[in-house]
Amino acid sequence: MKNRRSKSLFAVAVSAGLVVAACGSDEKKAADTTAATTAPTTAASTADTVAAGAGGSLAGICPDLITLQTDWMPEAEHGFVYNMIGDDFTMDAGQAFVTGSLIDATGADTGVDLQIRSGGSPQNFDPVSVIMYNKEDTFLGFVNTDEAIKNSATNPTVAIESGFNKNPQIIMWDPAVYPDVKTITDLGTEGVKIRYFDGGAYMDFLTSTGVLSKDQVDGSYSGDPNLYITDEGKAAQQGYGSAEPWLYEHEYTTWLKPVAYQYVDDLGWNPYAESIATKPENITTYAECFKVLVPIIQQSTVDYLTDPTRANVIINAAVASFGADFGWTYSPATLDYGVKTILADGLVANGPNDTIGNFDTDRVAELIVKAIPVFTAQDSPPKEGLTPEDIITTEFLDPTIGL
Repeated sequence: MKNRRSKSLFAVAVSAGLVVAACGSDEKKAADTTAATTAPTTAASTADTVAAGAGGSLAGICPDLITLQTDWMPEAEHGFVYNMIGDDFTMDAGQAFVTGSLIDATGADTGVDLQIRSGGSPQNFDPVSVIMYNKEDTFLGFVNTDEAIKNSATNPTVAIESGFNKNPQIIMWDPAVYPDVKTITDLGTEGVKIRYFDGGAYMDFLTSTGVLSKDQVDGSYSGDPNLYITDEGKAAQQGYGSAEPWLYEHEYTTWLKPVAYQYVDDLGWNPYAESIATKPENITTYAECFKVLVPIIQQSTVDYLTDPTRANVIINAAVASFGADFGWTYSPATLDYGVKTILADGLVANGPNDTIGNFDTDRVAELIVKAIPVFTAQDSPPKEGLTPEDIITTEFLDPTIGL
């Protein structure tokens, strides 16, 4: 789903004055890109007793190479998975992969490797759930709940950890041009033109519920900030709350003014973003793997928001290594802003029972009800009789891990 910010931010950023990140390693080592995703040959009888996120071997119960497909290029939103990459990481600049030992919360090697595969341009902007079926060696991937609903009949996935409790998607506007606009609903009342990536399900939801009108939304947005800048903020625009407000105020030199914004989540379209998902059959086949791996992911999320320093070194190195080759620039200052905003705005937060990575089943059920008519109108009807249990599971979460 085209929910992201830009298909070609490198070209855009040059004209807008964005500084290319130059820190990190320049070393470009080819990584082994073949994932062993065959069923494990042994089971871990002690998996249930492993300390949460703080140890336990994944060897023999997980693939030797755990591949994880993200939905975009390296950024703050992905920090919790980069935090699980060991210091032995290498870059495959040609494919935009980062590979290294998968480490636990103590920094110990778990006996398997983790390969983080960048999405967006390197994957021709394909949705992650589609990539997981087109590339059989993809073991895990970031799949938003609304994407899982949409593709439940054709490319089904089950999320094992919720990632973001609140979707970073925003609609932003110039408060100087529209001083009386305080919300997205106000944009609808004022009839303000809104640019967005065509096909965004949230926009169909907003127009079908009357928050916005179809004649005021423009699906031609391609991520180019110059459209917003050259018309002097007369049109509103989609973005990410963890990036665009900083970029426009501090890094786009032809603007350098604040923007106002509201999260789409506030209006009732509230998928879990950056959720880590897998194919349904893996839930049984790799159950022993997930019992150990998911608590490591949970603890890594907490640790990244507590101290992002080490993971941010890897993200900056990845951007420096292959970002420009795929039209992506992302400054260390933007990365720092992203982490702070993720925490301050509750984008990553505890779910039910104060557990990080948890799902609210009722919330997912409500989204399914809202999403079915939206996706059916897009000729992508979800699985008939879809339930939350078809697309999420809380089976492997450690309830004691939280912020």
